[in-house]
Amino acid sequence: MDTAVSIWNRVISHTGLFKNIISDRDPKFTSALWNNLHKRLGTRLSFSTAYHPQTDGLAERMIKTLEDMIRRFCAYGLEFKASDGFTHDWCTLIPALELAYKTMLMEIKNKDEERLSQSFPKK
Repeated sequence: MDTAVSIWNRVISHTGLFKNIISDRDPKFTSALWNNLHKRLGTRLSFSTAYHPQTDGLAERMIKTLEDMIRRFCAYGLEFKASDGFTHDWCTLIPALELAYKTMLMEIKNKDEERLSQSFPKK
């Protein structure tokens, strides 16, 4: 039950519900907890096949990017002294990391939309 509450508080309450979640066949995701959670929320859990780059590629790339960002945050040690003189425990900087990542995604999305709209003749 604690895991379900944690998932609700840390993930679903921040991101909202997804219609479909694609996961590997890790036992963490095939457990009764996940099956019950998906049944109650009306969402669907789909499983990718092993070594299937069409489903794994984007997720793996995102994980690599986030790992690199977190590694850079942690490179300063457990504490990070900001230019304003305040010292932060690295884990308190995670919300800033999340904002930076989401902002980066929006910039990429906007550039792609601009490129697409300029590629087609306007009527």
